[in-house]
Amino acid sequence: MIGKITGRIDYRALDHVLIDVNGVGYLVYCSDRTLAALPGTGQVTALYTDLVVREDLMQLFGFTTLVEKEWHRLLVSVQGVGAKASLAILGALGPDGVGRAIALGDWNAVKAAKGVGPKIAQRVVLDLKDKAPGLMAMGGTVAQAMGDEAADVIEAPVRPAAPKPTPTAQADALSALGNLGYGPGDAAGAVAQAATDDPQADTPTLIRAALKLLAPKG
Repeated sequence: MIGKITGRIDYRALDHVLIDVNGVGYLVYCSDRTLAALPGTGQVTALYTDLVVREDLMQLFGFTTLVEKEWHRLLVSVQGVGAKASLAILGALGPDGVGRAIALGDWNAVKAAKGVGPKIAQRVVLDLKDKAPGLMAMGGTVAQAMGDEAADVIEAPVRPAAPKPTPTAQADALSALGNLGYGPGDAAGAVAQAATDDPQADTPTLIRAALKLLAPKG
């Protein structure tokens, strides 16, 4: 399994790049968001990769973060979602956006991805709703574990976007709510809503807002 490659970009295409690693060229398919984040031709870059092997082809798919890679692996596990649709979803929403959309049951956000219809979008939300909290929490764990290595891989949106809470803030908020006895699904939904309402919220702010959302009504 090829899990990560580091090398010089030989050329860029609409949906992939050719990366020269010590004289061996690897074709790596990426989302629009990932392609926009990569440096120019001739520059060195690093990508986490997922290798798909079938009878008639072998393809490498590249991601700027481990969390994005894991979301891809989850997305393609949904019936009817292939690699192309997964990259379209990640390109449109980014890994954090995918997590929030699924936690909130917002299949319309998933449907905004090119080539993804309403039935597939609804299936993604339904099939992955129970798995979203774990992967949302993983964002903070990976960010902490990577440390300075994260500086080697630059993640940038395709279009200007409002500041958003860091994966660590969301993960810490999820952990705190779990310690208070809230279920993973309820906690993930509340944190996702709080992050959507206040894109610049830090961990304490996310926790307070999520607790208000989880408080009994009436």
